[in-house]
Amino acid sequence: MDGIELQIQRQGSVAGAGGAAGLPFYRQIADQIRAQVRDGQLGPGDRLPPIRELARNLGVNRDTVSTAYETLAAEGVLDAKVGRGTFVRGLRPRDTRPAAPVETRLAGGTERLVDFERARVAYGAPGDAIQLHALKPDPSLFPAEAFRRALNRIFVSRGPEILDYGDPQGDLGLREAIVERLRVAGCRVDAAQVILCQGASQGISLALRLFAEAGDEIAVEEPTYHNALAASTALGLGMTAVPMRPDGADLDALDRALARPEVKLFYTIPTFHNPMGTTTSLAHRQELLAIAARHGKPVIEDAYEMDLRLSGRPVPSLLALDEEGLVVQLLSYSKSLFPGLRCGALIARGRHVEALLALRHAADLGGALPLQAALGDFLRTGAYDRHLATLRRKLRERRDALLESLETELPEGARWQRPEGGYQVWVEMPEPLDTRELFVDAVRAGVLFAPGHQFLLDGRGSSGMRLSIALATPAEIRRGIALLGALVRERLREQGSQRASRIDV
Repeated sequence: MDGIELQIQRQGSVAGAGGAAGLPFYRQIADQIRAQVRDGQLGPGDRLPPIRELARNLGVNRDTVSTAYETLAAEGVLDAKVGRGTFVRGLRPRDTRPAAPVETRLAGGTERLVDFERARVAYGAPGDAIQLHALKPDPSLFPAEAFRRALNRIFVSRGPEILDYGDPQGDLGLREAIVERLRVAGCRVDAAQVILCQGASQGISLALRLFAEAGDEIAVEEPTYHNALAASTALGLGMTAVPMRPDGADLDALDRALARPEVKLFYTIPTFHNPMGTTTSLAHRQELLAIAARHGKPVIEDAYEMDLRLSGRPVPSLLALDEEGLVVQLLSYSKSLFPGLRCGALIARGRHVEALLALRHAADLGGALPLQAALGDFLRTGAYDRHLATLRRKLRERRDALLESLETELPEGARWQRPEGGYQVWVEMPEPLDTRELFVDAVRAGVLFAPGHQFLLDGRGSSGMRLSIALATPAEIRRGIALLGALVRERLREQGSQRASRIDV
């Protein structure tokens, strides 16, 4: 089929110039041939006019037709055979229905993280359930009005620039305010060593990536913060358990773990441990740092609740005691102020600062500058300390109510420690009670707690539970512990009866 109907729309008289529709002539030729193939006017095997002939008929340069044919050949519409001519190959039929359901594959590390998240406890319960499970501040204690005033001052004093990206390291005013508080606590740091981040959760991921990559091992306390386990899983890190004792991490186990070359770091919560609530002694901290120095391994110190001391004398942080530059410390204001602030900090030394800045910049271009600046104002004006005084008083009342209730309501064999601060108390129930099974009964009874299995590396059954004083009033705490005590006694009686029946048989 050498005779095909094509038209060129011209804008002027010079062949080869662009057409009236703004399309080059070769595009007009290619588009028309393609359309005729699609509509069936040209079919597979039909022969197109030679380049010289079609160029003469259309009044265009031969290169224009040649370019059109080459474009269509590259698309698979035409097939040029040397010495024989150019033929229609035809468009591939489009089947809009896939032969089988389309399923994309997740990365292996993401699949493992999804499996990890599925094992988390779903805290669905009636709206009036007593909440002894969550480590988030009580909204009724948020200093909303005082913080609003801090925001207003920032917008007035700094104007539109406060809405820009700002310094990649974070607002200088806030970093300087953090440094002043750290110096009071005995830490010799300056603002250049502070990197702001989106809460302690992002800080954990950044600190882990600073020293470890997929396939490496890290040492973690067991039990430990489940979001640290999630972050490690997401990064493809293996985890070596360092068992927790009443006085802190088992230092002999830590020594063995850090001696292994594949173990790159140790993640620890020495102050108001999550979930155990314990605070380690000065001697324990000094020996821990000596072990880390002997093996040349860094330590990530999670100090997320550092400002929530309720009793006892403060113990110098690992950062304050560190003479070798091994410690990277994490701070957060989500627990002491409100979670929506999403403002935390990493404190590091030497090359660690430069590396953290590179990781931070790769993760995002910085935090919410207005919130960072307002928090700096909140710290400098004393509003934060006034808020802490109120919050600590409320938490002290709730902690004492919890400890008194545990003493009177739980059966013999239950164990716990008196925390010096923070929101949580770890309770070990008499074995063989599994708190994962007890949780089901507790939800039905209208009380929530965090069962211990989700703080363990392998999610195995546990007789432990984490109780929180964050959201419940003293009266609610007393009522909730009374309900739990009754449930524990009932389940222990049932298990005792079952054992007796098996013995009789």
